[in-house]
Amino acid sequence: MRRRSLVVQCLPLVVLLATFVLFCAISPAFRSTSNVRNILVHSSSVSIVATGMTFVLLTGGIDLSVGAIMFLAAAIAGKVSLGDWPVYGSMIPAWVAVALIVPIGLICGAVNGALITGCRMLPFVVTLATLFIGRGIALEITQTRAMNLPASFLAIGHSTILGLPVPIWMLLLTVGIGQCVLSHTPFGRQLYALGDSPERARKAGLRTTRLIFAVYLISGLCAALGGIVSVAQLGAVSPTFGAQREFAAIAAAVLGGSSLTGGRGGVFPGTLCGALLIQTVETGLNVIDANPYSYPVIIGSILFAAVLLSKNR
Repeated sequence: MRRRSLVVQCLPLVVLLATFVLFCAISPAFRSTSNVRNILVHSSSVSIVATGMTFVLLTGGIDLSVGAIMFLAAAIAGKVSLGDWPVYGSMIPAWVAVALIVPIGLICGAVNGALITGCRMLPFVVTLATLFIGRGIALEITQTRAMNLPASFLAIGHSTILGLPVPIWMLLLTVGIGQCVLSHTPFGRQLYALGDSPERARKAGLRTTRLIFAVYLISGLCAALGGIVSVAQLGAVSPTFGAQREFAAIAAAVLGGSSLTGGRGGVFPGTLCGALLIQTVETGLNVIDANPYSYPVIIGSILFAAVLLSKNR
């Protein structure tokens, strides 16, 4: 059983390495150091958002609003940093506007958690509704126009610390903390117990309402952090900012071994490998000059195969 469990945990990593080796064999340009760095940087935003999604999936829930949270938080921060919404009568520094993204994400996550736990509503319905509401409010804020942000925003996405870009450090920090919480804290063990059997978790005295509220708070926080990374790389907030990021986050978590019914999954190596696998396939197909229309078909096929494998684990 232990060997089987180890194989299951390492399967996403094995698939990622096999895919990487395959593209390296097809194209020598793919094996360059700069290409590996680009894969890590470009996958950082999705990986961070998918970390929060993993916590939600462990409880048997789902969060479809993460892309809208990213858009709403970035739109508000952009308006403030550009001086359209002066605070205390003057324009505030860009780094303060960036810091606003985090509490906005937490507030949105708290709204989802309160509706799900307080009103006893299905997570799918609640987060689908807040997806439309969040994007609608963000579109009203931006007036469906792209906002070019100050250069100080770009500094976050292009600065390096000890030779590594800041987005990679944020990715490593988020994934590391997320996995430590799941593996080495009572909170993490309680999430697995809740997802495995909500009824038994309640009978065991676990505060299931608080646990469910907490995972949506974590998901909102990770969506905000992912939004910071994404907007810092793009340098602009467009009307499509954050669109379909919820599906990319779910796909990364599922490819990493998370179960949609709860009770199984992990951030490292699972979800991280899932996000890297998606970006590796997209980058590899681009390097070998494949038909761009085939990208979603191939990624969808990989996701379908991953779900089939998960049923037999």
